[in-house]
Amino acid sequence: MPYARLNDKMSVAPQITPDDLPELVQQGFKAVVCNRPDFEVPPDLSSEAMRAACEGAGVAFFNNPLAPGGLTGEAVTAQAQAMNATDGPVLAYCASGTRSAILWAFATAGDNEMTSQDILKALDTAGYAFPGIGPQLEQFSSQNT
Repeated sequence: MPYARLNDKMSVAPQITPDDLPELVQQGFKAVVCNRPDFEVPPDLSSEAMRAACEGAGVAFFNNPLAPGGLTGEAVTAQAQAMNATDGPVLAYCASGTRSAILWAFATAGDNEMTSQDILKALDTAGYAFPGIGPQLEQFSSQNT
């Protein structure tokens, strides 16, 4: 299953299925974050179905749905909490990985772990280039220091 590594802790992917979990466990992932609202997926891929599959595979599960265009400070905080709650690699997913990548960028900027330029470079390297969000990351970072 394809996923993009953003840093040592976080990777993002398009929609995963329960069938992907053995490979994710083999790759060392300790947690999965669902950034996709249930209204976008069939019942067999709902957050509760994915939670049950993850827990059955021994992987922690966090639900932080983000509707397109719905980025909020609360969603960024919830993403940061999910990222920090697990000792080991975390995979976040949505329809394409884009929303998960954006949430990671703002959660990371808020923690001041990386500069805005480092975050933009990581996004670009992972295939999620958003050069226009640099000023927003800087503003978010300065508000959260």
